[in-house]
Amino acid sequence: MNQIAQTSAPQAEPPYLRGLNLPQREAVLTTDGPVLIIAGAGTGKTAALTARLAHLIFTKKAWPSEILSVTFTNKAAREMRERVGRLVGDAVEGMPWLGTFHAIAAKMLRRHAELVGLQSNFTILDTDDQLRVLKQLILAADIDEKRFPTRSLAGLIDQWKNKGLVPADIDAGESERYANGRGGELYQQYQARLIALNACDFGDLLLHMLVILKTHRDVLAQYQQRFKYIMVDEYQDTNSSQYLWLRLLAQERKNIACVGDDDQSIYSWRGAQVENILKFERDFPGAKVIRLEQNYRSTPHILGAASGVIANNGGRLGKQLWTERDVGEKVKVIGVWDGPEEARRVGEEIDIVRRSGKSLDEVAILVRAQHQTREFEDRFIAIGMPYKIVGGFRFYERAEIRDALAYLRVVNQPADDLAFERIVNVPKRGLGDKAVARIHQLARATGTPLTTAAARILDTDELTGAAKKSLGRLVGDIARWRDMATSLPHAELARQLLDESGYTAMYQAEKSVEATGRLENLSELVRAMEEYDSLGAFLEHVSLVMDNEGGAQDPQVTIMTIHAAKGLEYDTVFLVGWEEGLFPSQRSLDEGGVKSLEEERRLAYVAITRARRLAVIIHAANRRIYGQWNSSIPSRFVAELPPEHIDTETTMSGGASLWQANWSDRADPFADVARGTGRGPGWQRASGTGSTFSTKPARVVESRSSAISLGNKGRDDLSLGMRVFHQKFGYGAIAEIEGNKLEIDFEQSGRKRVMDSFVTIG
Repeated sequence: MNQIAQTSAPQAEPPYLRGLNLPQREAVLTTDGPVLIIAGAGTGKTAALTARLAHLIFTKKAWPSEILSVTFTNKAAREMRERVGRLVGDAVEGMPWLGTFHAIAAKMLRRHAELVGLQSNFTILDTDDQLRVLKQLILAADIDEKRFPTRSLAGLIDQWKNKGLVPADIDAGESERYANGRGGELYQQYQARLIALNACDFGDLLLHMLVILKTHRDVLAQYQQRFKYIMVDEYQDTNSSQYLWLRLLAQERKNIACVGDDDQSIYSWRGAQVENILKFERDFPGAKVIRLEQNYRSTPHILGAASGVIANNGGRLGKQLWTERDVGEKVKVIGVWDGPEEARRVGEEIDIVRRSGKSLDEVAILVRAQHQTREFEDRFIAIGMPYKIVGGFRFYERAEIRDALAYLRVVNQPADDLAFERIVNVPKRGLGDKAVARIHQLARATGTPLTTAAARILDTDELTGAAKKSLGRLVGDIARWRDMATSLPHAELARQLLDESGYTAMYQAEKSVEATGRLENLSELVRAMEEYDSLGAFLEHVSLVMDNEGGAQDPQVTIMTIHAAKGLEYDTVFLVGWEEGLFPSQRSLDEGGVKSLEEERRLAYVAITRARRLAVIIHAANRRIYGQWNSSIPSRFVAELPPEHIDTETTMSGGASLWQANWSDRADPFADVARGTGRGPGWQRASGTGSTFSTKPARVVESRSSAISLGNKGRDDLSLGMRVFHQKFGYGAIAEIEGNKLEIDFEQSGRKRVMDSFVTIG
């Protein structure tokens, strides 16, 4: 039971308990033994966590220096310290162990650095320094850095460290993931090099301490005795290394309280493992589980919609969110014809919000992928709607877009020296600062643009053989692209330019989440160009967009990814692009199957619960991808929305005709496994999953023309093994058929997933 400090005379209720509901109070007052606090979205978990810290100090259960309190961000740590300070005063200054995982691990490691071969004044490398060290090792090992990029190795090593793996733990299978089996060897060399430099990277901070705690029992015992209480925020986001570190520290006293929500675990790509929170009771037998379920943020309809979607995940801890707020508006589900109409419709809806007197600061647009922001940015600039991008750059300000635009500017305008400077060595061509400086000198001496000077310097002995050869190829390519610009459509020119320059290949070789996003952005750039009559007209449009900066203090619509929105809330939220292949993303399904599908569903849950008063979900019947229009079907998450909590718009602009797409009639290879049933997604789930609300899926009604098939019925003239032709990928043989989707082994492009309407029998 709760152990509350006893006093000789009755006292008034401490201030930190005021305003807390009963489960929150229980989370504060249940101090001893392992405690798992399942805190649903908007249930006041920060208030409970802060009050718990204050209670431990106020009742003298522990000195501030005897409490380990771990957060995931510096911002969260600062907020926690400020809140606790307001409750317990100066005592908060004596809390040296309140901070992020990395900050606390670094503090520990400086005390025991010699145990892993470091000195206490070791340097923590940033990403650029880390890449520089790795590149030196790759070149020394005579590995082709173009085939096996440095960033790929850096990402792989980071994954290993997140899993708590030292070089000796890397088996042959893991080692094969880089440079034909040399990954483990390079990891070992990298770690040795860091020791020689008296340095470590961010992954080492936890990994080194994990090694120390495992191999030096006296050090482990010291910290187990020091920390009387351990508190962890966002426990669902811990990776293996963090999990193992916490479990070691908590094993002696077992006074560990973890706060989290398994339904909001959305960072597996950063190493987070939802399994950590799911197995808490197994790790700490007899643990007390406290559920914070009263939501203070959203209306019942928003909670009902979110709960109906997440109930389709299996293996959940379960909870029943409820609220005392007014019922409010139902979640709107709107079907539009295509991407441009989606942007127009969102602009119209936001204008209604603005005219009603509500601030644009309370409006957000959440996208699944960053490339989706471009359509909204262009539309908002056209109609004068102020906006800001959170968690990233505006579309045309992103590095890969600026690079691509620089190539196009050089082709369009030979005298654009700034553009030439940007692309002369991107991707790397072996043209160093000295080579570029000589081109500049010649340009100044002759009064000519850099492109002209670059061509002229090839006739001199100013450059070395390798640099001269690389520059010659670039000069020749630019001239050829200019000739092509007179006859080739400018969007197609951009595609070829990005391929032939090696720019696309540079990111394809990286094989990271960030690189994939950059490639998607480049595809969106090319798609945007198709809307303009010429390359010059498009570049002029971009210049106007870049110059359109509203006042920073003016109310603005917020545009961001769902991942970036976690922890935030807005009165009105627009959830756009809810179509199969976009959300859930096709890449997630192809690479991760059911596990990734469930994380995508958790992402949908997070997205809906960002809204306080109104959530609007929009899906389009058509999207232009890689220059081709593709028919889309609504996301399966739309079908999982309980009908009693949604209003579905059945017509589109222009008095469009209707079409129906009911997921219960569709073949879904993930449905039965994901739900743990033998039934399709039309099945009404029992309430045992922890949802208060019905989960019967809505029948979705939308679209514009019955002439376009948006179902999944495939062509009857195709069969396995048949040779077919695709305009983009060339010839190939059909390996799999799933409705109207084909898996084809292309002779030049490898295996691709395409729609059957885009192939001809070859």
